[in-house]
Amino acid sequence: MGKIAFIYPGQGTQKTGMGMDFYEKGNFAKEVYEEASQAIGLDIRKLCLEGQELLKKTEYTQAALLTTMLAMTREIESRGIRPEVTAGLSLGEYAAITEGRGLTTTDAVRLVRERGLLMEKAVPAGEGAMCAVLGLEETRLEAALSSVEGVTVANYNCPGQIVITGKRKAVEEAAEVLKKAGARRTLFLEVSGPFHSPYMEEAGRRLEQKLEEIPIRDLQVPYISNVTAKKVTKKEEIRPLLIRQISHPVLWMQSMKTLQAEAVEAVIEIGPGNTLAGFLKKMKTEIPVYNIATWEDMETITEKIGQRRQEA
Repeated sequence: MGKIAFIYPGQGTQKTGMGMDFYEKGNFAKEVYEEASQAIGLDIRKLCLEGQELLKKTEYTQAALLTTMLAMTREIESRGIRPEVTAGLSLGEYAAITEGRGLTTTDAVRLVRERGLLMEKAVPAGEGAMCAVLGLEETRLEAALSSVEGVTVANYNCPGQIVITGKRKAVEEAAEVLKKAGARRTLFLEVSGPFHSPYMEEAGRRLEQKLEEIPIRDLQVPYISNVTAKKVTKKEEIRPLLIRQISHPVLWMQSMKTLQAEAVEAVIEIGPGNTLAGFLKKMKTEIPVYNIATWEDMETITEKIGQRRQEA
């Protein structure tokens, strides 16, 4: 088998109990949870297992979800499966960079804990909103959206699914405008702020101060940036991209086109749910796409990939 890509989901995919089968069955995963908990003074195992309400809050969500994805990755790697390229949607980008050895687990978890706090505080709770718009081509969406002040695109997820962001009243108005423009459906997301919008620029400036304190290394494995949809390996590029990412649209669909051009022969989504695998399938890719959300998934998929390698 040729190139393998790891991709990591973002906030919104978290759920109570995520990763606990890895914690219970995998020594490597348990080490990640313990290291992350020590890094931020928070019992992440308990948070994932019992923190149903806390997991809805950005300041807790991001650290818990990142830790879970890194714990899963450590167990996958222990079975001899490593990527040649990575990508992550928003928060997932920190998992991608850590997998590429650009950040340590401790530093990555400290960063996203701070990132979550800053994003939570950027706009008072309830004032911001994000809304998924289904079934409207991007140029038509952008044209219709130009008539609504204060609303921008947050995520280009896949053909027929784009997320908009801004203050709640403006996003509600935009949702009605986009329905009239031909959107099949609009769906408000359960998030606590207008993420990936200009309202997050102050959070980005404050995150920059934290990033200056954290050592970042050249990557051993490149990741594809949310901001540019291009591969990144140099440490000098990573810090400014992470600052821009917090208030910039996530170019996920464009990033996946870059990934496909890398001639990867398998893509593995690592984390709870199968959101990113669904996005890729909507892009009609012929690349096999796998999802590892449970210990059972990992055993099945790593065995399947091992067999494909032997047959190649």
